Amino acid sequence: MAALKEAEAAPLYQEDAEITRGDGADAASVSDQAADRSAEDEAAADNDAKPSTTTSERHVSIQTKLDGLEMLVDLNGAGRKSCPLCPEEKFKACYSHKLRRHLQNLHWKVYAEFEGQRMCICHLPCRNLKPGLAGDQASGRHVAHYHCVVCSVTIARKTDMISHLKRHVNKGETEASYSGSSDLPFEEPDLCVSAAPSGQAFEIMKELGTNVQLLPNHTTPQKSDTYFNRKMKANRQLVFCSLAVLAEERNPLECLDAFGATGIMGLQWAKHLRHAVKVTITDISDICVKMIKENCELNHIRVEGGSRGPRGPEGNGSEVEGTPIATVEVVKMDANVIMHLRSFDYIHLDPFGTAVNYLDAAFRNVRNLGIISVTSTDTGSLYAKAPNVTLRHYSSHIVRTEYYKELAARIVLATVARAAARCNKGIEVLLAVALEHFVLVVVRVLRGPMQADESAKRLRKLVHCQWCEERVFLKLGNMVDETLPCNCHGSLPGKTAVYLGPLWAGPLFNTGFLRRMLSAAVQHSMDDIQPLVKTLICESDCTSLKSLMHGPSTFNQVECGVVIKTLHSGEESGPDQSGKRKSGEESGNMVKKLKSDASLEHPPFYYSIHRHSIRGMNMPKLNKFLLYLMEAGFRVSRTHFDPTGIRTDAKLEQFKSVLTKYSVPTYTNATATQTSTEKTI
Repeated sequence: MAALKEAEAAPLYQEDAEITRGDGADAASVSDQAADRSAEDEAAADNDAKPSTTTSERHVSIQTKLDGLEMLVDLNGAGRKSCPLCPEEKFKACYSHKLRRHLQNLHWKVYAEFEGQRMCICHLPCRNLKPGLAGDQASGRHVAHYHCVVCSVTIARKTDMISHLKRHVNKGETEASYSGSSDLPFEEPDLCVSAAPSGQAFEIMKELGTNVQLLPNHTTPQKSDTYFNRKMKANRQLVFCSLAVLAEERNPLECLDAFGATGIMGLQWAKHLRHAVKVTITDISDICVKMIKENCELNHIRVEGGSRGPRGPEGNGSEVEGTPIATVEVVKMDANVIMHLRSFDYIHLDPFGTAVNYLDAAFRNVRNLGIISVTSTDTGSLYAKAPNVTLRHYSSHIVRTEYYKELAARIVLATVARAAARCNKGIEVLLAVALEHFVLVVVRVLRGPMQADESAKRLRKLVHCQWCEERVFLKLGNMVDETLPCNCHGSLPGKTAVYLGPLWAGPLFNTGFLRRMLSAAVQHSMDDIQPLVKTLICESDCTSLKSLMHGPSTFNQVECGVVIKTLHSGEESGPDQSGKRKSGEESGNMVKKLKSDASLEHPPFYYSIHRHSIRGMNMPKLNKFLLYLMEAGFRVSRTHFDPTGIRTDAKLEQFKSVLTKYSVPTYTNATATQTSTEKTI
């Protein structure tokens, strides 16, 4: 019996010794099995990707069941098998029973879950090598990570992946948002007919009822010309609403998407506004132009040629089967060139980074009372992370402040106003939004040197106290007679104030235009930006949300002597609705009224209630504090720039006094000990 047990234990001991030793005799067999494993992984990944709705294959570490993870390797076969989620140097090839335990105890148990799908831990070299102690990557090691099921990004820590998934949920981004399914009768084989230059299949993304094809590396602009950012959805919807408002004033409307990339913005304009707009999409890249035309066919939109002549029903592009719902002109041309050659009513500039290089060409041929929207994504320089770049691009001095987002919007508007003044044009600011990833400004163009002078007068420098963050605009003129209301410069040694700017000192919003944008958002079912637009309306009026809801529904938009009726006031459809100027005495009275009502503009900048909180005191709730300021006789409102910010016409000293009045002392241990001692006595 002892000899029999010894004979049974010998193969097991030999098996463990061979696994641990990993000598050179097994290297050939391991390489052959690795080749077999790669072929099996491809077949298993294809089978596993069939239930997925996306056209691009998901990573093998994302599974719904343990069986799917075990199907990546043939565990029933003979011989040693390698782990599909670990490299050879980390986990050597072993027999099936040990590999099954490895998959169950490591990869299946260490995971992050999202909508029933497990993102198992992955040890493959999907990320760059972590440098070693000497600082070189040659002696480094690969870091374990997770693959996001939504955007396929790799994140090392599980807590960071959970936070990353929460951000997707807050933005309404799920795996279904990136699926290729749509309400149009498309078939999956037809979507993959046009292959990417790298030979990979396209990914289909649907936004606002518009389907676009995306390259697998569309999120890295260094590797792909067709860059697409899913985080800019709010920006695209705000631009669409501003165009829809302008389409109500004049028809047909010639609009330009100067940087097409995938063409999604221009396609959304054409698909929803139909014959009210004549859309031109331009890009300098051949790959982008080709993809824009394919996306037009995907959405049943007819493509015209790139001729500069008048556009008619006969286009040079090919039509898709069936009746096209709209027509789009796709042009391969530099943005500066096409804006110099042709005139447009609406121009949208959204380059990768700053847009200062395209402002002169945009204001050269834009029509009177037209609209120019500028999106700046160089938040590093605008948000005071690189002040030298801000000075180089925008000719403005900047420091980090509590109101840095509004400071960025006013810097961009100052640059836009200077570019318009060089072309003898003025601007009327309709909208200025600064969020996490972009700064968007929308301005109406007013021709004439007088309008240009009025806009230039609104460019002023700002005096900012670096100690208490009080701020005030300098008055016009060469004499500096305006000082900060605070007493920091007298009570503290040295100089505490700095000059910032020049900045745009005028209003950032037009209430009438924003109300019409809100109606356009409701009409086109844009539920994502409706709360943002409502906040902007309250901020432009410097009122609370309750007064907005109970306010009048009819509102006339007044812009520098131009009265534009809204859709609700349709009883008078005269020449004023088309955006023409009033003439004679009535126009002069309107300009005088605007100058007299300058005090009704929203106050510049805002205060953060957390920045100015008193130590040892509990602050009141933000909504209650707004009521306290209103009871004190100040105009107050929330701001979209900062969730804890309050826009008010009160000075900082008045703001702090109201905050101190309604703050409650914190109950500390010292007071508790004192009260207990008094009770004992």
